[in-house]
Amino acid sequence: MRIIYLAVAFAIYAIFFATFLYLIGFVANVPQLPVTVDTGPDASFVTALGIDLLLIAAFGVQHSLMARQGFKRVWTRIVPPPLERSVYVLASSLLLMLMFVGWRPMPTELWRIEGAFAVILWGLFGLGWGIVLLSTFLINHFELFGLSQVIRHMVNRDTAAPVFYTPLLYRLVRHPLYLGFLMAFWITPVMTLGHAVLAAGMTVYILIAIGYEERDLVAVFGETYRRYQQRVGMLLPGIGKRG
Repeated sequence: MRIIYLAVAFAIYAIFFATFLYLIGFVANVPQLPVTVDTGPDASFVTALGIDLLLIAAFGVQHSLMARQGFKRVWTRIVPPPLERSVYVLASSLLLMLMFVGWRPMPTELWRIEGAFAVILWGLFGLGWGIVLLSTFLINHFELFGLSQVIRHMVNRDTAAPVFYTPLLYRLVRHPLYLGFLMAFWITPVMTLGHAVLAAGMTVYILIAIGYEERDLVAVFGETYRRYQQRVGMLLPGIGKRG
């Protein structure tokens, strides 16, 4: 059974990684992809807006609900505890796939920037995704995506007690991973109405998710995390400190 858990976790990780790469191309509007934020089936403005907001909301609800400790306690009565995180990652990947398939573009352009400045914006876009990836490794990439849990289960090692630490980017802002996503969603040489809806919807989700996430972190680390909130900005250095 343990080897099966390991195989399942690695298969889910492969699905996640492919979905993550497609998400980058989806937001970048790569023309070789069958569906992107600006290409896909036509729909009226009202229909497209309704469908797109529903897809964003579905992802946000799943992503936040399944991360809560209360949900996990109930969920692990059904799903084997070593696979709990992997199933969460799979559910998130499937919701993103649903977004790719169901997305309805709204191609009205809000801005278009060309020339050298466009190249700079593409560089910042790439930097945002780089910050996302780096942030996952700074806080334990393989734990975040469910591989460490099944490996510990395979070798009969207990889960270590959580330790609070602030490596590199986490000394500058409390949520560099979310900062990277915001950069990736908003920085683009060509912003369409559909792209803006995606960016705005994800921004709302991120701000809501931070509230829940920080509440959980205070519950785990107590005064240590409260002092961190007072010392370090939320998404930008020095901005969003909590008194």
